[in-house]
Amino acid sequence: MRGKEFARWTAVVFGAAGLFAHSVFLALRLPSLSTEYGSLLFLAWILAVFYLFGSIHHARQVWSLFVVPIVLGLICLAAVLAPTSGPATPDSYRAIDDWELWRLFHVAVFVLAAAGISVAFVASVMYLVQAHRLKTKALNPRFRMLSLERLEAMNRRALALAFPFLTVGLLIGTARMLEDGNQLRAWTDLRTLSTIALWLLFGILLVLRYGLQFRGRRVALVTIVAFALLLVSLMASHAQTSGGAP
Repeated sequence: MRGKEFARWTAVVFGAAGLFAHSVFLALRLPSLSTEYGSLLFLAWILAVFYLFGSIHHARQVWSLFVVPIVLGLICLAAVLAPTSGPATPDSYRAIDDWELWRLFHVAVFVLAAAGISVAFVASVMYLVQAHRLKTKALNPRFRMLSLERLEAMNRRALALAFPFLTVGLLIGTARMLEDGNQLRAWTDLRTLSTIALWLLFGILLVLRYGLQFRGRRVALVTIVAFALLLVSLMASHAQTSGGAP
């Protein structure tokens, strides 16, 4: 028992050290949230916080096996999409006009929506694994997981929090594109189209859950598809408007 506790707290310490290093890197490099590189790094940071909290709160659950690979995967994707130019200087963040403030707010709420979708994705994967374990009766006492009811509740809450952020971000982005003269390019780039598709899929998911009372495996599978679409949106480049904003 002492060995298990030591291993768990060692993992928590290493996780906290990794989160601290990630935070210092973000503070020093100041990646722009409007870039694929920056949005992926900030999303990985949010999920790292989620992982650390879950590791402490759900002490006996195999939390890290599901969250850590996603955090590392997002960091690797960010590294692949890292800009070749140098990092932004702090001075560029001080001169923020109203237009730039709305742009930052638009990107920030989208990253928060992405965090909610990512948490729902983790809950969905854990749900499918746990459901398979219960169906095949392959229950290992050393491999403890949350119950199906708690995982389903986690999925539901994450989606309920993410959809308003995604809707606000989409509305702000739509308003900004309508004000810009270069509308065709902005409306047809991959990030815009994938974000609209993600919002529509989210609407379908909410109808399935709350309207048709779908639960369990079907909702989990649709959530996984939504996460895949989110990755497409995050990795896609965004058309630059005449004012220099995405």
